[in-house]
Amino acid sequence: PASRAGAALLALVLLAGCASRSTEIRPAAADPSDFERWSCARIHDEIDTVQQRAVDVAWAVDQRYGQHVVALGVGLSVFWPALLAMRPDGAEAAELALLKGRYEALHEAARRKLCPQPPDVPTPERMAAMKVLPGEVLVYEERRGVRDPLATWVLKFTALRRNEAEFVLRSDAASGAWRQDLSGNVIEAPPGALQWQRLLKRPLALGDVLAGEIAVAGEAERRGRLRGQVVAVGPQRIAERVFDAAVIELYGDVSEGETSTRLEGTMAVDRAAGVLLRLDLDAAIARFTLQRRLMRIEPAS
Repeated sequence: PASRAGAALLALVLLAGCASRSTEIRPAAADPSDFERWSCARIHDEIDTVQQRAVDVAWAVDQRYGQHVVALGVGLSVFWPALLAMRPDGAEAAELALLKGRYEALHEAARRKLCPQPPDVPTPERMAAMKVLPGEVLVYEERRGVRDPLATWVLKFTALRRNEAEFVLRSDAASGAWRQDLSGNVIEAPPGALQWQRLLKRPLALGDVLAGEIAVAGEAERRGRLRGQVVAVGPQRIAERVFDAAVIELYGDVSEGETSTRLEGTMAVDRAAGVLLRLDLDAAIARFTLQRRLMRIEPAS
């Protein structure tokens, strides 16, 4: 799936008319021996960090040129030629060169140490911080408009991977596979579902300024840019569990075809694993207006 996403990303970059040969940016040399005393687990964690930073840099380039390419959500399996083909320049080109050099050195260090592939499961530390576990069901109360009746929005937690969580969504508006990274950004959503991408990061701290995208899955004409700031952090008791919550004020612009309007709202997420606790959005475009709150967590059946 990562290679398919990467190929799609590269194709869209080329169609956008902003591609340059990936060989124009050469990796900055890094020494694999710098990591020879690191454990395999630490090397793999650093590879994840480097790849995530590379995607963040590509996102900054994408925002400048407005290509709407990075929103595909490649996840942590970075397709480097696609990132380099986005024509980064200046500081971003230099940083990508450093990142790619470090990425290659880390892989060489892992090869020399005969490191096995990292397990597709979270670290014990991350598991210990989880407040919701696979098999459990998150039940939300949702209202899509001021006059609309309350509805139920349900996520069944099906699997926890090294860098993402998998759910099955059931709701009146959309049903199907739902995947998100452990910061809470949506990687995959069924058609018709509202999704936010590239917005959240780890760790979230008071005062952090965020930027990302919001879109209706499968509907290219309904999307927008989001900004946010973390205005509060701390424990919140919800559904009989205590979460380490971050409250984020949101604002931005959304569009539906040729119509654009302002969006404002608030989001609360669990900082440990990105679980959505509350979402309030208000915009003149109905598809971007909703209230969603976590009401209860049902045990695994």
